[in-house]
Amino acid sequence: MSQTQTAQSNYTGPIVVDPLTRIEGHLRVEVEVDNGIIKEARCCGTLFRGLETILKGRDPRDAQHFTQRTCGVCTYTHALATTRALEDAINKPIPANATYIRNLVLGQQFLHDHLVHFYHLHALDFVDVANALQADPAKTASIATSISPRKVKAEDFKQTQDKLKAFVESGQLGPFTNAYFLGGHPAYQLSPELNLLATHDYLLALRVQVEAARGMAVFGAKNPHVQFMVGGGVTCYEALTPERIAEFKDIYKKTRQFIEEVYFPDLLAVAKEYKNWAAYGGTTNFMAFGEFPVAGGERDLETRWLRPGVIYDRKIGEVQKFDPARIAEHVRHSWYVGAEAKTPYEGETNPSFTKMGDKDRYSWLKAPRYSDTAMETGPLAQVLVAYAQGHKTVKPLVDTVLKELGVDASALFSTLGRTGARCVETLAIASQMDTWFKEYENNIAKGDKKIVEDYPAPKNAKGVGFVNAPRGGLSHWLVTDGDARIGNFQLVVPTTWNLGPRDAKDVPGAAEQALVGTPVADPKRPVEILRTIHSFDPCIACAVHVIDGRTNEVHKFKVV
Repeated sequence: MSQTQTAQSNYTGPIVVDPLTRIEGHLRVEVEVDNGIIKEARCCGTLFRGLETILKGRDPRDAQHFTQRTCGVCTYTHALATTRALEDAINKPIPANATYIRNLVLGQQFLHDHLVHFYHLHALDFVDVANALQADPAKTASIATSISPRKVKAEDFKQTQDKLKAFVESGQLGPFTNAYFLGGHPAYQLSPELNLLATHDYLLALRVQVEAARGMAVFGAKNPHVQFMVGGGVTCYEALTPERIAEFKDIYKKTRQFIEEVYFPDLLAVAKEYKNWAAYGGTTNFMAFGEFPVAGGERDLETRWLRPGVIYDRKIGEVQKFDPARIAEHVRHSWYVGAEAKTPYEGETNPSFTKMGDKDRYSWLKAPRYSDTAMETGPLAQVLVAYAQGHKTVKPLVDTVLKELGVDASALFSTLGRTGARCVETLAIASQMDTWFKEYENNIAKGDKKIVEDYPAPKNAKGVGFVNAPRGGLSHWLVTDGDARIGNFQLVVPTTWNLGPRDAKDVPGAAEQALVGTPVADPKRPVEILRTIHSFDPCIACAVHVIDGRTNEVHKFKVV
């Protein structure tokens, strides 16, 4: 099949994917197909759980220990968002060393998260694992060494092929269970050798990600659910020692090497065979919070290494300044009481379930909007904003990818562009971490050993913590009362921005828009839906926070 053709059926009717696998949490996707093309989509978050209301009345200094249990995948980002919200309410600075340490741990989280997403959550949407059994290991090795400086031999790929053959013959497909298509699938386009290469690196990445995750624990004490964050800085005093810094740095360097020598070449090799996907999965409006503050500027978004910004109508040349006051959450088409959009400081979470399959109220996710506009957030949004701003690290990387693929910048507005942007973001952060290490070590060498300030919980205050998490714009909104206890707390997470339902004006969310226009080759195996949804890397566990505020009883229901 050529790179400009995409197989499609002549099917007309509904397709429901429930549950959609290889994501965190439970997601149901309903689409209407007309002659093989998706014409309408609804994303339904079916996970019903609780966090926000149980925080009411608690000491805000304890909140991060609750909020990072939102999810065990990007756990640190929730701790960071909550802590930043508390510090915004306190309105006091934190030590420079605390910022360096936080940036390094967050950088390592990006390196871990994005390589896991590419190989273990997303690559199998494009890789035909069974077809790898037909590959010539010698040809695969030749491809691998031609696109990367790493040293691999035909024997390495033959061993992978033997493992795969054992999986298939046993019928126990292990990690490939949800990506094995007996007899092939018309939407898969890689050669047997590229399928074998990707499958080999999938297994290799399983080992790399374990070590990458351990890097976060070197400073964070454990992972998931780090234990080094407090309002006012960090408490990991061993992170000031040469031994602990060297340990962290060694893990970082190994992770970076894999990203540069395996992840990036693999991305380009696969993308070159799927350039037709530059025509599908695109959205229109983009929002980025920016990330990695400078020392002394923890709460100043405009001084971050990656700066915030908003892009409307795909106009890269017109980046607008980000204004937090323009954020509101809609619930008109969600399973909550009411229809009025509210700012997060005033947000309420009052459940009102109707029925599964309801076209009116159909999701536990809320629908955040920026200036009443549906926004995509995440690596593509942040990379687009940085590219438009002429970021000295991001722009050359984007230009390199576009040149390698032989496409122009318009290709970024797609499923292919979203997947490529995630790798660009990873490469840029991996490169910048070297600079943060040097600045941090220089600061220690000057005699600065301070990592925390002791601040009391603020009374009658409010604050917001913005984090550009691996999945996109994350914000926690805190209000305290006269006793310095939590009066209100709201989490507005990347997946609600991207996978949320329609708003009060009936405008679909970003992913719902992205699915429209996508061809479906086989309605019984709609891998095209998976490709676009997985490119957002949704986390439904992060996106739904519901509990009965009167009884503290978590309500449960069963999807049938």
